Amino acid sequence: KKGTVVRLDVIPAAGRADEARRLTITRNEVQLEEQAAQSKIIEINDLGSIPRKIGVIDIPAFYLDFDAYRKGDPDFRSTTRDVAKLVNELNDAGVDGLVIDLRGNGGGSLREANELTGLFIEYGPTVQIRGTGSRVWRDGKRRRGPYYDGPVAIMIDRLSASASEIFAGALQDYGRAIVVGDRSFGKGTVQTLLDLPEGQLKITESKFYRISGDSTQHRGVIPDISYPSLLQHDEIGESSLDKALDWDRIAPVRHKDYGVVDAILPTLVAKHTERANSDPDFQYIWDQKALAEKVRGAEVLPLNEAQRIAQRTSQEIQYLAIENTRRQAKGMDALASLDELVDGDEDSSDMPLASAEEPSAVSDESEADEADALITETARILADAINLSGPVMARADSR
Repeated sequence: KKGTVVRLDVIPAAGRADEARRLTITRNEVQLEEQAAQSKIIEINDLGSIPRKIGVIDIPAFYLDFDAYRKGDPDFRSTTRDVAKLVNELNDAGVDGLVIDLRGNGGGSLREANELTGLFIEYGPTVQIRGTGSRVWRDGKRRRGPYYDGPVAIMIDRLSASASEIFAGALQDYGRAIVVGDRSFGKGTVQTLLDLPEGQLKITESKFYRISGDSTQHRGVIPDISYPSLLQHDEIGESSLDKALDWDRIAPVRHKDYGVVDAILPTLVAKHTERANSDPDFQYIWDQKALAEKVRGAEVLPLNEAQRIAQRTSQEIQYLAIENTRRQAKGMDALASLDELVDGDEDSSDMPLASAEEPSAVSDESEADEADALITETARILADAINLSGPVMARADSR
């Protein structure tokens, strides 16, 4: 109930119970505006060719104001309506293409996944759904209508799930967008709750399939161009869960092939790889990942306190070296210790750690730099695609 207080005892990711902190939270209504889609423009001027303006639309969730929708309110809020407005604004600003950022988007309304896909295709199916037995039905854009026909790239990560995977998978199958990032979560099932006298029973009642026939379950959406990630696939995602349903496939459904990706993908990968190999932020992620995997893979941990402290100190020194390498490459001042990353942060004792034995050099500043680097690189990839393919990439209906 709004106004009531909840108290949470939180143990930091470092995992020591003696560091638990009590947080007091007052319940309030979640404002739709807080998860609404937002946009910005990135200018790409460093490819040695025509400068490009790339619009970026961040979609945190697939939302729909169900109450307003049911009441017939003509101004109800939804992901698709908000994104359509942003697309029009970006078009008016003269962007050459769009990046749709679905990182961290855990899903939401299936209706909105279908509607949003319809903004980027002329018409056709978007998802197949199989219920009990062999019955399969399809959702999609049933009538030809207006849509954005310019170049599109989609960013996903391991936390992109459900409706995000339906949208990204559909545009990938249509050959309508370049998908970049990390393999998605793999949430391809639908559950329902049955009331029982003493609780509820959750039952899986159906499964999502892409128009290619591939399920999004377990495997997720595999990007055309992969980015490094600190998220562990064996700890996060449907495939990490005990007894998760396996991936499978059904018959594909006929659909239009816009054909704007496959021909130029090898060149896009080569250009991206060349840039990433000299990018300090990409190198930073790779180095962090390598060290985290080394620490996590240790088969023996000392029980002696002094040895354990010495081991942790050694790891902190390695993380500090990684951070300072990145800072030096970007012309920033080196740090004397990891503590400087969170100076002035009242939550400095709760630095995000990759595991109980992994000190992390990840600060708000580092995370922001990493996020900016990935978005900028995605914009560069899209600019490369436009430069390589010309009118083919610039107009989805050119074939």
